[in-house]
Amino acid sequence: MKQYTHNRRKPMNSEIFKSSFFLALQKIFMNNEKFNHLPLPSPSFYSKDNEGSWFRSLFVHKVDPRKDAHSTLLSKKETSNLYKIQFHNVKPECLDAYNSLTEAVLPKLHLDEDYPCSLVGNWNTWYGEQDQAVHLWRFSGGYPALMDCMNKLKNNQEYLEFRKERSQMLLSRRNQLLLEFSFWNEPQPRAGPNIYELRTYKLKPGTMIEWGNNWARAIKYRQENQEAVGGFFSQIGELYVVHHLWAYKDLQSREETRNAAWRKRGWDENVYYTGEHLFGSHLPRAPSENGIPSVRRSSLT
Repeated sequence: MKQYTHNRRKPMNSEIFKSSFFLALQKIFMNNEKFNHLPLPSPSFYSKDNEGSWFRSLFVHKVDPRKDAHSTLLSKKETSNLYKIQFHNVKPECLDAYNSLTEAVLPKLHLDEDYPCSLVGNWNTWYGEQDQAVHLWRFSGGYPALMDCMNKLKNNQEYLEFRKERSQMLLSRRNQLLLEFSFWNEPQPRAGPNIYELRTYKLKPGTMIEWGNNWARAIKYRQENQEAVGGFFSQIGELYVVHHLWAYKDLQSREETRNAAWRKRGWDENVYYTGEHLFGSHLPRAPSENGIPSVRRSSLT
């Protein structure tokens, strides 16, 4: 009978240190309630590829104090583009009439060269808040363009009648003025049909810079399928709010794209540091001939 001997390699000093440190960490985790929410690592986790990522997740990065405004540090030139996002909660029985009304009026403003604004998109919610319409406008020229547009609308009789008729269909409405993050692409028309997902995050005051720094590094993980449409942060309205807009061919494509991101080293760190608070998904409207999304009536089955 043959006998086999098993020769074990003598562990290196660094491996002994990692093993001892792992045991010490276990004791700290088990005896301190502050760490109960974090998963315990296994000794095999301390590989060359993984150790840095896990150690960094234990500590919160200190944010250096800033004296500049967020609009200066995070956005593109404020005089370039300003965005307005509108959320309209529509009476359920009025949704079809509301869509027809907006389709008849809003594209005219988009095409009128006298108004320095463009309609980036219209959406009806699919998941999230039901019976809701979302409109995203771009003002080329910043605040002066916005004020110019508002002053002209005060004398636009068709628009005034539109607002009056629309008011009978709404339960409530709100809006925000937004600036776009410098590291995101500017929203552009794209071939459809697509579904769009609007993810909204409410940040703690003082963390906007850290958020922007993390996403400036992480956006590369979400660009392969061109799913990133735009990233914005609030400037007027509810503050410390971030909106990320994504586009997918369908829900299956969304799942595959997001799963692919999780397989890339570094994406998990971004999710850990930023945290996600899902606002909802929005059913898109298929692009019309003039490039403005128009109503696409469909249901998820």
